[in-house]
Amino acid sequence: MLQRILIAFVALGAGVAPAAAQSARIDAEVERVIARITELRHRIHEYPELGNREFETARLVADHLRGLGFDDVRTGVAHTGVVAVLQGGRPGPVVAVRADMDALPVTEDTDLPFASTVRTTYLGQEVGVMHACGHDVHVAVQLGVASVFKALQAELPGTVVFLFQPAEEGPPPGEEGGAALMLDEGVFEELQPEAVFGLHARAGLDVGGIEYTPGGALAAVDHFRITLRGEQAHGAAPHLSVDPVVMAAQTITALQTIRSRNLSPLAPSVVTVGIVRGGTRFNIIPGEVHLEGTVRTYDPEVQDTVERRMREIVDGIARAAGGTFELEYDRITPVVLNDRELTAWAARTLGGVVGADRVSLADPWMAGEDFSYFANEVPGFFYFLGTQKPGTTSGGHHSPTFRADDAALPVGVRAMAHLVWRYLEDR
Repeated sequence: MLQRILIAFVALGAGVAPAAAQSARIDAEVERVIARITELRHRIHEYPELGNREFETARLVADHLRGLGFDDVRTGVAHTGVVAVLQGGRPGPVVAVRADMDALPVTEDTDLPFASTVRTTYLGQEVGVMHACGHDVHVAVQLGVASVFKALQAELPGTVVFLFQPAEEGPPPGEEGGAALMLDEGVFEELQPEAVFGLHARAGLDVGGIEYTPGGALAAVDHFRITLRGEQAHGAAPHLSVDPVVMAAQTITALQTIRSRNLSPLAPSVVTVGIVRGGTRFNIIPGEVHLEGTVRTYDPEVQDTVERRMREIVDGIARAAGGTFELEYDRITPVVLNDRELTAWAARTLGGVVGADRVSLADPWMAGEDFSYFANEVPGFFYFLGTQKPGTTSGGHHSPTFRADDAALPVGVRAMAHLVWRYLEDR
């Protein structure tokens, strides 16, 4: 019996020692590359580009990967995406990691020395362009992981597919793009990853912290456009009009009854009107008013109910006023579903990397993410990386004062590098 116990301890030690040594090598590589990765993050942040227009960002990504010695770097995927494949020196599975590259039409208002001053034309208006959702951090972290893995390629137990995705925030009107287009172009069909990993910067979460949600983590995103048509008239003669402004006001109010009166109080949902557009002059009742907004849900049946009731409500209001309407309702991205078995394993693994006290369970978020398309194809795990330096403040996501601290970069690279490597090793 004693001999068997001693043999077991020796075997355990033989397994632990190489794992610890490998972990130390990964950490050493992170430390070696992080200064360059920080420089790349600054450049990406300073020169942001909108969806399907990430030309220079994609060039920077591809140049860096080729400079590392990557043999398989593909550009022009889903317009401006980059896909790089790294085959390790040891046999193992294929996994994918994804980072989104696009910025937002937001004018930056931070004191960062690498703040964006870029301006462009978006939907006919001149706008600022800013990485107001942390995608510059996502790209930099993934370039860091690629740098670490290339240096340790001979020891890598499998193949890693690096997806640098355009247009996560949505392609321009009339264009296709994003994760769905990458899949339509066959990136998973050809490369056959068995799992996919992604992360997102999170304002309000301190650097060093990680949050995750098993199952539904981010909501399905729908987009609606309503046009209400009436009869134009002088503002002093409303009795001669069919007033679409009144119809619009009633519609905006009535849409909120879907959430409060047609759905279970326990079913997460949001109905938001974000654009109201109509009229040309203060004393003219216009002929039409446009409304545009978003719906967020977690349950397909709830999603169906919202769309059905929206159509019934708008139809009833327009008919009652003697007007007409058009409703366009598009389902943009599905729910981000974290595979529960993979998530449980990943949470334990991340706890071993950054400390169990720094890895927290988070409530589902009503924001959306087209990472969902990848996670619908293979088991996926998507988590949040703390980017706020303790003692500082940041605006919310998509705001001019959003900021992510450079100190998040080494944490992000370490976390993702260890997570993916351990997955390959454990399989």
